[in-house]
Amino acid sequence: MRRSTALRTALSAVLLLGAWAGAGFPSASAADTPTAAPAPASDGLLTAMQRDLGLTATQAKARIAQEKTATALQPKARHAAGAAYGGSWFDPATGGLTVAVTDAGQADAVRATGAAVRMVTHTEKRLDSVKAKLDKLDAPQGVSSWHVDPRTNSVVVDVVASQRSDNDVQAFVRKARATGPVTVEQTTEAPRTFSAGTVGGDPYYTGNVRCSIGFSVYGGFVTAGHCGQAGAGVSGWDGSFIGNFQGSSFPGDDYAWVSVGNGWWTVPVVLGWGTVSDQLVRGSNVAPIGASICRSGSTSHWHCGNVLATNDTVNYSQGAVYQMTKTSVCAEGGDSGGSFISGDQAQGVTSGGWGNCSSGGETWHQPINEILNRYGLTLHTA
Repeated sequence: MRRSTALRTALSAVLLLGAWAGAGFPSASAADTPTAAPAPASDGLLTAMQRDLGLTATQAKARIAQEKTATALQPKARHAAGAAYGGSWFDPATGGLTVAVTDAGQADAVRATGAAVRMVTHTEKRLDSVKAKLDKLDAPQGVSSWHVDPRTNSVVVDVVASQRSDNDVQAFVRKARATGPVTVEQTTEAPRTFSAGTVGGDPYYTGNVRCSIGFSVYGGFVTAGHCGQAGAGVSGWDGSFIGNFQGSSFPGDDYAWVSVGNGWWTVPVVLGWGTVSDQLVRGSNVAPIGASICRSGSTSHWHCGNVLATNDTVNYSQGAVYQMTKTSVCAEGGDSGGSFISGDQAQGVTSGGWGNCSSGGETWHQPINEILNRYGLTLHTA
């Protein structure tokens, strides 16, 4: 992208193009320059939270503030629980962090950090070991995903409702229950990735696949691994060359990073697509289970929901992907690779899910910090 081209054009293609793909860009103007988001979040993000979470403006502002406190408290509470730690989550009803603890002797230490306590039977370490055993099983397509759920103090296995009686699904469930505390729940559809063929518009293309930029890093941007293999060239929405996939992993993981050059550059912004204010990225602190999370996408623009699970294994037709985050945010074809953000903290890049933004659904994202650590990248922050 030549620097003489308007800033909106540049943003659409390499900064952390907050999301997924499809819609055209409005004409460029000075008004398209990113602006700093007022604390605790941009008006647009708050508006999206009101629409998708059923909150008032005041409630949305309070929720952001509460979740910021809970996110900062989470590592302290975990340390206080020690070996008795059973997981934690944000509780919208109380506006605080709840920590599962197996040893009553550690409960007071956890409460002293400001977190609420729930006594449970199994530690997170025990549940993680059960999930690790499930990760070694060969799952049929009727099994959607599985994850450690601190709220039920078990490993939750999601099966597609229409296939719950399938012999292979039942056999997987029997094997899963034999490994330890397992809860079986139903989901509507099997997950799929959200890439799409070239249909014209933004933001980037590799071969005949259209995906979106996730977050800017120094030297490039991160995105979904299923969007392209290492070495593949990447073009922007206008057809000009951006760079190449420098690393990519899928399945097993779903992450990649693309180098940026040829006049393109990066900035720490998630675009609002003209419907909400652009959102600055200030870090990558991990939001707890239960926290609100939003994403920006060029196919379906801004939508919000909640974090449903972490360390979730997603069973795509191409193979399982591990350590994903499950959310109630909707997505549509062409949204793969785009950015998930909680407040002003980057969370991850869109991988896949089920449903759409008319009827609803669920979407998984690949956590951002794993991508940064894997490739030794530094997130571009404001």
